Amino acid sequence: SSITSVSNVLKANLYGNFFLFVFCSRAIKTNQDLLPETPWTHVFYNDFWGTLLTHSGSHKSYRPLCTLSFRINHAVGGMDPWGYHLVNILLHAAVTGLFTNFSRILFGDGYWTLIAGLLFASHPIHTEAVAGIVGRADIGACLFFLLSLMCYVKHCSTRGSSPSTWGWILGAGLCAGCSMLWKEQGVTVLAISAVYDVFVFHRLKMHQIIPALYKKKNLTLFFSIGLLTSWGTTLLGVRLYWMGNKPPSFSNSDNPAADSDSLLTRMLTFFYLPTKNIWLLLCPDTLSFDWSMDAVPLLKAVSDWRNLHTVAFYAGLLLLAYFSLKGSSNERECNGKTVMNGKQNTNGHSYHSEMEYKTLEVKSSFVSKEENGIKKHEMQKPQLPSTENIVILSLSLLIVPFVPATNLFFYVGFVIAERVLYVPSMGFCLLVTVGVRALYVKAQKRFLKNLVLCSTAALIVFYGLKTVVRNGDWQNEEMLYRSGIKVNPAKAWGNLGNVLKSQSKISEAESAYRNALYYRSNMADMLYNLGLLLQENSRFSEALHYYKLAISSRPTLASAYLNTGIILMNQGKTEEARRTFLKCSEIPDENLKDPHAHKSSVTSCLYNLGKLFHEQGHYEVRLQICL
Repeated sequence: SSITSVSNVLKANLYGNFFLFVFCSRAIKTNQDLLPETPWTHVFYNDFWGTLLTHSGSHKSYRPLCTLSFRINHAVGGMDPWGYHLVNILLHAAVTGLFTNFSRILFGDGYWTLIAGLLFASHPIHTEAVAGIVGRADIGACLFFLLSLMCYVKHCSTRGSSPSTWGWILGAGLCAGCSMLWKEQGVTVLAISAVYDVFVFHRLKMHQIIPALYKKKNLTLFFSIGLLTSWGTTLLGVRLYWMGNKPPSFSNSDNPAADSDSLLTRMLTFFYLPTKNIWLLLCPDTLSFDWSMDAVPLLKAVSDWRNLHTVAFYAGLLLLAYFSLKGSSNERECNGKTVMNGKQNTNGHSYHSEMEYKTLEVKSSFVSKEENGIKKHEMQKPQLPSTENIVILSLSLLIVPFVPATNLFFYVGFVIAERVLYVPSMGFCLLVTVGVRALYVKAQKRFLKNLVLCSTAALIVFYGLKTVVRNGDWQNEEMLYRSGIKVNPAKAWGNLGNVLKSQSKISEAESAYRNALYYRSNMADMLYNLGLLLQENSRFSEALHYYKLAISSRPTLASAYLNTGIILMNQGKTEEARRTFLKCSEIPDENLKDPHAHKSSVTSCLYNLGKLFHEQGHYEVRLQICL
């Protein structure tokens, strides 16, 4: 079967990832919510990184189900990477199976469904979500996204004929809520379900929707849409309230366009970024673990040649949507056969979905009538959706889940994130499949039909090979960061310096830090890391210089104050050390991304300040500080 074949390819492509594990230290290593001594209920009050959700410095990434899965991993295997990665692969395999099953509803049993499943299984854009442990949030959200959509599909097929239909819509709502608790974009499945109901199940065109509102026979349809809208509004409202009714704040390096003072720069860049994302889906030749900072240079003028890409992308998107919604053609392609108005032509036959029915009566005929804007099918077996229907659904599945990442409603903390394309890639795979099917049907000669199929097979093979190569980059942190130097040299060199330092390659680590600062000289973390490296190698004067630069770049970096004070105290500059420790102790934790680390550094500053007063014989002052 299609699903079995897809599963086998998936295993062949991904088993090489078992020994790969790149920890996100704040999400896993230092996240207190994973520890058994921390009450498990804390995951419902803290963000993805373990910071209180209402804290001013919180990332506002509310993903308690993903954090619970990490906690279970930690309880079973501690920090052993094998278990974490195994769960990611199993989740990805489940998502691939569900997506293939959903594709069968659109394409029927046959090689078109297989092609859609293989495209999803082999696409290199999924590597970050599967190989990077924190990418589990996207996989889990996609799993419940598809479960919700499948429940709603079942609701549509049983509506008006079975009391269980409302149980299915209840299941769709619960799964949508679970999807959102894995990752925020999961709530968009409710919009996709509405699109499926209107444009695929009922086959409405845009001009038919308004007249359909006035017909009592359509009451159940619009009641279902109303339930989806109400539930989606409720979920979003509760989500906003739970995070303190405030959007997150990010540093300018996370999303440089959002920090730009120029409205033109912000608009041009934000319009261009979706174009860059769609190119990563079409041609994932250049991938990176991080696309922040200057990985995508800002578009500051209309004369920037990249604006041509933006115009071409949106023009193509609008044309595709227009012709699909208009649906002027009476000819449809059903599973590789040309069908005219539901009747077979001389070259093919009317092809029907076998999802729910295993047999077809020889003399059953398809009779459809269009009444009040909605097509009612007077037969037991539904016909497959037309090409236009699938294109509309595919575009929705590509665009709607990506909308939260477009900076349209609020600024996000990244420029491009490959893992964010995990859910939208389903729409891309469906679009490619329906496009290939349309070309296959239009081709008149057998040679051309074979050429279409061979080209598609070659695309799947190339995607699979790129996935294997990209998996190699994720084998360990050093290889991953080296692979990202081309895209984001500042971040890649800085992270590589941390890895080389942990390997005791001091000179190489120092060189990596300096390379990072060459590309971006004001990175406080990198200045601090270089200072720490120099301090550990007894180069105190140089270390002090870089600590002061780090403080100048980020005045709230408590750890830099701490180490500066320690060096000054050891150099006998007690008064300057005292002022440094006192200044550190007065830094509030407001708007800081990691308040736990900040509090730890402040505590150490107070301890050293007390130690300094003790050495000077000021015992009462020391006691007051300790209290």
